[in-house]
Amino acid sequence: MPRFIKTFEMEPSFQTERQAILAHISKIQLSSVPRSDETLLSLFRFQCKYNAIYRQYCQNLGINFDTFQHPDAIPHLPITAFKHHEVKTGEFETEEIFLSSGTTQVLRSRHFIRNMQWYLENTSAIWSSSFGRVQDYCFLALLPGYLERDGSSLISMVHHFIQQSQYTESGFYLRNHEALYKRLLHCQKSKIPVVLFGVAYALLDFTSEYSIDFPELIIMETGGMKGQRKELTKSELHHILQQKTGSARIYSEYGMTELLSQAYTFGETKFRPNPMLTVHTRQVNDPLSREKNGKSGIICVTDLANVDSCAFIQTEDQGIVHDDGTFEITGRLDASEWRGCNLLLEELGID
Repeated sequence: MPRFIKTFEMEPSFQTERQAILAHISKIQLSSVPRSDETLLSLFRFQCKYNAIYRQYCQNLGINFDTFQHPDAIPHLPITAFKHHEVKTGEFETEEIFLSSGTTQVLRSRHFIRNMQWYLENTSAIWSSSFGRVQDYCFLALLPGYLERDGSSLISMVHHFIQQSQYTESGFYLRNHEALYKRLLHCQKSKIPVVLFGVAYALLDFTSEYSIDFPELIIMETGGMKGQRKELTKSELHHILQQKTGSARIYSEYGMTELLSQAYTFGETKFRPNPMLTVHTRQVNDPLSREKNGKSGIICVTDLANVDSCAFIQTEDQGIVHDDGTFEITGRLDASEWRGCNLLLEELGID
């Protein structure tokens, strides 16, 4: 097995390899070239070579990255590694640290961001490929829990969208539901295309106070009751919001602290992959083995934007992947299943 070589000992080689990978992924991001198995293998080898945590994980699984030729079998790092380690590919000065939600008593995931512009441009590219140009929408945001803590990747993304928008009406609303209601009425009257980003419980709180008949409104719910309300299925949530707003354009976003890419639904519960983010499932009882499409398993994400951290992540979500690549999130792993997945790190001497 090749010896791990620190980045500073291989700086010219590292920079050359990184720039080549970034250039190719940028073309994939813009859909000018297709994503290929060789892209995945090149990124896998690059991260094995320069990411100490991921390399150790793969090495202890008995994988020789120099001779590895199986893109479907690339190991996905359990997401809990982001709570215990600096998951970095290479050595770099951090521009931003994204932090997962939680209290000071809870160990939070940390995602060390080398280049914020890379993240922001990626979010814009994914949005544009799904819904059209960012600047063509007015973005209103009802994200109180996220807005009240530091290090939220979602807030960074939505703030970027607000800055890009051509509409000065765009902005954040903490808990001022009356002001949000008036702004929605103004936009509707002015025929301004509006996207309302909101965490699930905040959207329910708002629509319990104010009803509006705004069929053109796009609602992008980011999931999560955060202990504020009883959990609902996406179908139940979307039905309530549709009744209260008159909009049938209610979508969901799939993203997390450890990812630099997002996926969106399009009027249903199935998330659609994109050139930067794809998903497959692993077996709950054997997290190293793939699950068949159509069966519930552990969600594993490949995020090409994670060049400087780890592109291959095993989450703690359960879901189903369909033959067309769309996927549904059906819940979270329970305590014993979550523990079983984390043992992959502990038994391999990484946790």
